[in-house]
Amino acid sequence: MDTENSVNHEPDMDGRDIENDQLMDCKETGTAESYTQPLLSKRVNTTSQIAIVGANVCPIESLDYEIVENELFKQDWRSRKKVQIFQYVILKWAFALCIGLFTGLVGIFNNIAVENISGFKLLVTTDLMTDKKYFKAFAVYAGCNVGLAAAAGALCAYIAPAAAGSGIPEVKAYLNGVDAYSILAPGTLFVKIFGSVLGVSAGFVVGKEGPMVHTGACIASLLGQGGSRKYHLTWRWLRYFKNDRDRRDLITCGAAAGVAAAFRAPVGGVLFALEEAASWWRSALLWRTFFTTAVVAIVLRAFMQLCSSGSCGLFGEGGLIMYDVSAATVTYSSSDILAVLLLGIIGGIFGSFYNYLVDKVLRVYSIINEYVFLFDHSYYIFTWRGAAFKILLVVTIALLTSCCSYGLPWFAQCIPCPADSSVSCPNTDVSGNYKSFQCPSGYYNDLASLFLNTNDDAIRNLMSTSTSKEFHISTLFIFFTAVFCLGIITYGIAIPSGLFIPVILAGAGYGRLVGRLFESISKLDTGLFALLGAASFLGGTMRMTVSLCVILLELTNDLLLLPLVMLVLLISKSVADNFNKGVYDQIMKLKGFPYMEAHAEPYMRQLVALDVVSGPLITFSGVEKVETILHALRTTGHNGFPVIDNPPFSDAPELCGVVLRSHLLVLLKGKFFSKDKILGGEEILQRFAAFDFAKAGSGKGIKVDDLDIEEEEMDLYIDLHPITNTSPYTVVETMSLAKAAILFRQLGLRHMCVVPKSQGRPPIVGILTRHDFMPEHVLGLYPHIKPHK
Repeated sequence: MDTENSVNHEPDMDGRDIENDQLMDCKETGTAESYTQPLLSKRVNTTSQIAIVGANVCPIESLDYEIVENELFKQDWRSRKKVQIFQYVILKWAFALCIGLFTGLVGIFNNIAVENISGFKLLVTTDLMTDKKYFKAFAVYAGCNVGLAAAAGALCAYIAPAAAGSGIPEVKAYLNGVDAYSILAPGTLFVKIFGSVLGVSAGFVVGKEGPMVHTGACIASLLGQGGSRKYHLTWRWLRYFKNDRDRRDLITCGAAAGVAAAFRAPVGGVLFALEEAASWWRSALLWRTFFTTAVVAIVLRAFMQLCSSGSCGLFGEGGLIMYDVSAATVTYSSSDILAVLLLGIIGGIFGSFYNYLVDKVLRVYSIINEYVFLFDHSYYIFTWRGAAFKILLVVTIALLTSCCSYGLPWFAQCIPCPADSSVSCPNTDVSGNYKSFQCPSGYYNDLASLFLNTNDDAIRNLMSTSTSKEFHISTLFIFFTAVFCLGIITYGIAIPSGLFIPVILAGAGYGRLVGRLFESISKLDTGLFALLGAASFLGGTMRMTVSLCVILLELTNDLLLLPLVMLVLLISKSVADNFNKGVYDQIMKLKGFPYMEAHAEPYMRQLVALDVVSGPLITFSGVEKVETILHALRTTGHNGFPVIDNPPFSDAPELCGVVLRSHLLVLLKGKFFSKDKILGGEEILQRFAAFDFAKAGSGKGIKVDDLDIEEEEMDLYIDLHPITNTSPYTVVETMSLAKAAILFRQLGLRHMCVVPKSQGRPPIVGILTRHDFMPEHVLGLYPHIKPHK
C-alpha cells in the first residue's frame, strides 16, 4: 500500500523501510512473499502495500485529497483573481460536458461494432446451417470466436494487463483514495475499448457494461491531467486540475457516464456513482454528474435516430440495451407476491454462491499464472510465456463457449411455430425469438434462440412478453446452468469483461423458469418473471439496491414494476449479506486494494491510535541539511514527513506540519540552498510558484534519481517552511482507533498525525496512514483480538 507513512512498521537494522523490499514495479512482473500461500483458502493478499493489477504484483499509494495549506498555497490563493475563479468553475463544467460527449461516443462505437461483428458472424453461421453444412457452420462460428478472443487476449496481455476484468473494483478503489499502477492509463483505455468489443463479439458470456464504467473513468482521468508539456497543452486554465481532489470528481462523473452509456440509464448512472463507486459525495458533484449523464443520453439518442435509417449496418434500431416489457399487464395478487418473495430468496442464495465461485476461480487463475512465473525467472522469457499463456487460456474458454453455444441446441427438440406469432418464425435474420437451427420449415429451436444470439438479444428473448410457451422448462434450466458456469470461468481471463450481462442472463433464465412453474397460480407474465429474476440475481451478486432499481426501470420502461423490483432487490440483498460480501468488494480484497469502509471494525474500539503506531519516526527540522533529506528520501519509501521547529526558531520543540516527498523533490531540484541554518522563505516564495508543486500526470513526477546534488552541496541547508502543510489533521494518542479510522475515511486523508496527550514529550508520536487501519495490519499486531463477524 502506501509507502508514505513516515513510521517504519517493521524497520530493518539498516534503517530502510521494509515496504520497499516488498514492492515490485509492475513492469517487472513478479509475486510478493505474502501472496504465495499454497492453498486456495489461504491465498489472500495479506499486505496492503501491494495490489494485484492485471495478474502482476504492483506497489500502490494513497491519493492526496487533502488541501496542503502551506505558504505557497496561501500566496497563490490570495493572488487569485475573480476571473480565474470563474475560469475554474467554467472548466469544471466544460470537462463534465467532454466526459459525457466522449463516453457517449465510445458507447455508440462499442454497440455498433459489436452488433456488426457479431451479426456478420451469426449471419454466415445461419446461412451455412440453412444449407445443412453443419460442420462448416461450426468451424466458421468457432473460428471467428477464437480469432476474436485471441485478439482481445493479445491486447490485454501485451499492451495493458490492467484492462482485464470489469474495472469497477479498480475505479471504486481509486475513488476511495487508492492509486495503483496504470489502472487509468491511456493504454488501458485503448485496450478497454477495443478489447471489450472483441471479447463481447467473440461470444463470451461477458458484458461491456463494467468496462464502460472503467472507460468513462479513464476518459475523465485523461482530461483531468492538467495539461501536457509534451503536447504543448499548457494553458493556465488546465493547471487548476493538477490535484487529486478535482481528478476524483471528474472520475466520479466518468464512472456515472459509463453506466449511462452502457444501459442508456442517465439517472441510474448518477445513483450508481453515489451508491457504489464514490466514497465522498457533495451536492455540487451531484449536479455535475447529472449534467454529464444527461449529455450521454443526448448523444445516444442522436446516434440511435441516425442509425434507425439503416446507416449503421446491422446495428439497426437496437443494439443498446432496452428491454421493453411495458406491453405486459402488471397486476398481481398475493400468490404473485409469494412468487416474488421466492425469487428474491433464490436470487440471494444464487448470488452469494456466484460470488463464492468467482472468488475461487480468480484464485485458481492466479495460481496458474504464478506457476508460469516460477517455471523460469528470466524477465524476457517470462513476459513472453506469461502473455502467451493468458492468450491460450482465453482461446480455451472461447472454444468451450463456442462448443456449448453450438452443441447444446442439438439436444433441444424442434418446436412448432406459434400460429399467432407477430414475427417471422423461424427467423433467418441475425437475431430473433425463433431460430430454426437444424429444424425444418415451420419449426424452431428454442435453445438456439438463446445461445446463437448476442447476449443483449438473448436477454430480449427471455424478457419478451406474451410468449409464455416459447421456451421449454428444460431449455431454461440448461441455459441457466450453462450461463451460470460459463460466466464464472470467463471472468478473470485476460479480456475486458463485465459481470452485469452474465448475471442478468442467468437471472432472467431462472426467473422465466420460475414463471413457467408458477404459471398455473400466477397472473404475471413470464417476461416479467424474467425481469424480476434478473433483479434478484443482481441484488444477490452486487448488493446494490437503489441504483439497480432505477437502472432496471430505465431499461424496461415500465414504472408499474417499481414495487416488485424494490421488493425483490431488498430480499435478495438481505439474504445474500448473510453469506458473503458483494462481488466487487470481494474482488477488491482479493486484489489487495486497501479499501477503507465508511464504518470502523468493532474490534478497533478496543485499541487506541497509539497502539498501531510504531517507530522509528523520521522527522525533519524546519531548516534541514540537504544530506539528511536526501538520505531519508533514498532509504525510505515514505511520502510524508513531520517537520519540527526547534530553538532558535521556536521557544520549545513544536510540530510545524507535514511536508510531502513530491514537494521535497521539487525544492531539492531547484537547489535553493544556503550555507547557514537560516530562514529563506521570502526568496523561495519569489522563486517558486504553487504550480511548480502541483501533482504531475500519471508517472511524470520527479524521482530521487532525477536529482543532481553535488558533494559540496550536501552540507548546505534548505528552508522547509514555505512548502510545509502547517495545518495537518492531528489526533491525540488516546483516541480510539475506530474513531480515528472514521475521521481518516470521512476527511479523505493520506496522513494523520498522532500527538501526545501530555506535555514535556516530543510534539508528535507518529503518523497514521491507510495501511495502519487495514484489518490485516491491526490483527497482525494484535492476533489475540477476535474480530466480530
